[in-house]
Amino acid sequence: MTGRVLTGTGAWWLELLIALLAASAIGGGVAMGGRDPQKRPVVANVMSPSPSPTTLESAGRPSANPSSSSSPREKKPLRLNGAGTLQLVEGTSGVFGSGPLHGFAIEVEKGLPIDAQGFADDAVDVLADERSWIGVDGISVQRVPVASASFRVTLAGPALTDQLCEPLQTNGIYSCFNAGRAVINFYRWMEGASSYGDDLASYRQYVINHEVGHAFGHGHVDCPAAEAPAPIMMQQTKGIAPCEQSPWPATS
Repeated sequence: MTGRVLTGTGAWWLELLIALLAASAIGGGVAMGGRDPQKRPVVANVMSPSPSPTTLESAGRPSANPSSSSSPREKKPLRLNGAGTLQLVEGTSGVFGSGPLHGFAIEVEKGLPIDAQGFADDAVDVLADERSWIGVDGISVQRVPVASASFRVTLAGPALTDQLCEPLQTNGIYSCFNAGRAVINFYRWMEGASSYGDDLASYRQYVINHEVGHAFGHGHVDCPAAEAPAPIMMQQTKGIAPCEQSPWPATS
């Protein structure tokens, strides 16, 4: 009897000890938040995958190798200067207007990346227009052989323009009339001026009319009044405020 009681009593304490150890282990897991949905460990978020390089690029991160690709819109820089010598653009025209005749020839610097005949056609179209000097000065104009010309319309790169315009200071960015030449700076012919915005065609009309106006004896003038059409002999390349853009001698 005694042996069986001791054995039973020992077994009871052993079972109690095992039960207490099991309960202690279960309580420790809940305290760490492993099973409580309101206490999920923050460290779980750290294990989420990192963004791929594509994701970073789309978020605005610069490419690690920007030289590996180029934008399809990238514009090749324009070559502004040619060979430094002039060539005559052959051609003649009829007489435009009525009154005293002024003959002109057309020159383009060799090597400029432009269709020389196309420039000559544009110049003739401007000077033959009734809104140009033939419509306001009571004169006529004609494209003639250079030997008969009273002035020349010349397209030149910035470097040659500076040479042809001396002692006038064109600084590589302006045009001029000098020594019988209406020198049109190729830089301006291609880029225009901020006073004309994106309207390059109108700026080209202006710059030919302005420089040729000097050949007919006209000097520079200022804006006469706010919102008035800018006089053609105003230096519109440098700005037109408070006047309004106007590329022709005839303003009405």
